[in-house]
Amino acid sequence: MSFSSLVSDMAFRDRDRDDRRSCLSLSRTESNTRSVVSTSATSVSISGDISSQLHGGYNHPLARSWQAERQLTKVKPPLFNGSSSPHILIPSSQSMLIYPLFVSDQPDEEALIPSLPNQCRRGINKLIPHLAPLVHKGLRSVILFGVPMAPGAKDALGTAADDPEGPVIQTIRLLRVQFPSLFIVADVCLCEYTSHGHCGILHKDGSLDNAQSVDRISDVAMSYALAGAHCIAPSDMNDGRIRAIKLKLIQAGVAHKVVLMSYSAKFSGCLYGPFRDAAGSNPSFGDRKCYQLPPGGRGLARRAIYRDIQEGADIIMVKPASSYLDIISDAKEIGKDLPIAAYQVSGEFAMIHAGAKAGVFDLRAMAFESTEGILRAGATIVVSYFTPNFLDWLSN
Repeated sequence: MSFSSLVSDMAFRDRDRDDRRSCLSLSRTESNTRSVVSTSATSVSISGDISSQLHGGYNHPLARSWQAERQLTKVKPPLFNGSSSPHILIPSSQSMLIYPLFVSDQPDEEALIPSLPNQCRRGINKLIPHLAPLVHKGLRSVILFGVPMAPGAKDALGTAADDPEGPVIQTIRLLRVQFPSLFIVADVCLCEYTSHGHCGILHKDGSLDNAQSVDRISDVAMSYALAGAHCIAPSDMNDGRIRAIKLKLIQAGVAHKVVLMSYSAKFSGCLYGPFRDAAGSNPSFGDRKCYQLPPGGRGLARRAIYRDIQEGADIIMVKPASSYLDIISDAKEIGKDLPIAAYQVSGEFAMIHAGAKAGVFDLRAMAFESTEGILRAGATIVVSYFTPNFLDWLSN
């Protein structure tokens, strides 16, 4: 379904009841495949508030744990006076963490990212050896970022983003088979795949074409969902993309089993440099200030969070994290019944490493302190490059 058709559907639902019945009858006559009041995805009417579609937000066991006020897990207890109980219950930190992965279209690549300490860009053949020990230690979730490296892979429309033979779709399928319990999040954006490095399709004057971008982004999201991603996470910041994606998920009959996590409050700034080095996503001209939020735009962030909840988001994300603890708190207030995610971005991670290397503080202590501040502000999920470290630190 094109974006224009989605817009028509939205307008159609806003007409009065008599017009709706008349037009629906005509629509059914013209095409058996178009249905607005109900779809094959659900028996519940979607003519009203699309945020009533809840099942996708808790279909997966990990997604259900994110809905809990306190997350508890069974662990082996320490010995106490020479005896131990069968199990004890403690808050689960592992289930809160999502590990970012940069997946190259070069199958055997494993390249360190100089500006992102201890992180690599890996081809699909290198993923399983890397992830297997982490899954054994308790890794619960990853978020995938595709990195096309082949000559000619990028174009103005980002057509490689949903290539069935591309890195993201191939990785989703591989991980579903190799690690059935691993929760797979697929980031959805075009910046890695466009020749200009921006997060959508552009007008001739170089500005973002929101309508065309939303149509393209929602198609890519659908491809990832149909490939088997448990969660799709649009990070492009185009207006209206959450509603467009939700409608396509409903139409495809998969909205009940796919979590929709929105980068609702994603701020522009200078903390994304190492990520752009890893993903090859630097803009070839200009910047992203016209579609990512301005650092001082607290009111804009609140409006974006509220909008995305109304459009059907199951999880709200704030990015970056440490500089925007007030926005995380706002997100928890506005979306008090939703899980709140925060992305401790590449620049935050690199700064902590740089400070520790300079002897300013201990790396482990600062990693815990910064993450605890994010959780205290209201986040229940943290996307963190420290995840492999935390798996070791928490086990000790």
